[in-house]
Amino acid sequence: MTAALAGLALGGLIGSTCRWFDLPLPAPPRITGALLVVAMTLGFIAADLLLEGRV
Repeated sequence: MTAALAGLALGGLIGSTCRWFDLPLPAPPRITGALLVVAMTLGFIAADLLLEGRV
């Protein structure tokens, strides 16, 4: 469970970093990769909202 939460946190961090530096999101070809992309996308969206001052 801890590894899953750490993975989601890392995915969010990667997504936020990609949004901050305007980089495309990487997409690994496995189910865990797909979950990582979801976490990164959520981080990307959260960073976008924070950068625009909506939150």
